[in-house]
Amino acid sequence: MSFDVAADAYDRFMGRWSRLIAPAMADLAPVGPADRVLDVGCGPGALTAELVARIGPAAVAAVDPSEPFVAAVRAGLPGGDARVASAAELPFEDAAFRATLAQLVVHFMADPVGGIAEMARVTAPGGTCVASVWDFAGRNDPLGPFWEAARSLDPGAPGEAVLPGARQGHLVELFGAAGLRDVRETTLVASRTFASFDEWWAPFEIGAGAARRYLASLGEEQRQAIRERCRSMLPEGGFELTARAWAATGTV
Repeated sequence: MSFDVAADAYDRFMGRWSRLIAPAMADLAPVGPADRVLDVGCGPGALTAELVARIGPAAVAAVDPSEPFVAAVRAGLPGGDARVASAAELPFEDAAFRATLAQLVVHFMADPVGGIAEMARVTAPGGTCVASVWDFAGRNDPLGPFWEAARSLDPGAPGEAVLPGARQGHLVELFGAAGLRDVRETTLVASRTFASFDEWWAPFEIGAGAARRYLASLGEEQRQAIRERCRSMLPEGGFELTARAWAATGTV
């Protein structure tokens, strides 16, 4: 899936959440300055930036199917390698990297096992693959209040709970099916403070993914009903939301 939104719009919607878990994601890949690392589905570069800060731009490569996202990464990755490419067909030779990471990407893959196997292909033997997905099934994700409000008004609202990797243990299953060994699961947690309901809601109007598509499919009255239901569910004034992601780590 490619997001047809500007990088700054996506950053306001989900990118800021991505930055909060990027350090913990990077911790799961034991790499040093002499290693090459690939960020698959890099988006506007939350994890890419964290990796660059740790091992330098020359050691980091990044791919994403969205041209605006790759352009944003290139702007912040002088001397680095950022390419427009799909996780299904990574434009690198076998065993090119010591570690390959996919932060909040697997649930967008048309063929998750194939995408993870492709990550393993470009990772050297003994190297590490890491992936994470928000806990959509447990409703502990950044979009939980939105989908809860939508389903209360429209039982047919799609949600994201059935997406690949969105429930506990599923990423581990996918990693195993892709041929990785010594697979283990880790929980990543992120918290954000919002000054007001409007600050929380505004990105939904310009965001990306399933939530944006669902809102765009509704009439104005329905959209406003979801907005007001969300408002009634969240605290008045400032508030904090905490989200959880499942992460899997495996060895090639």
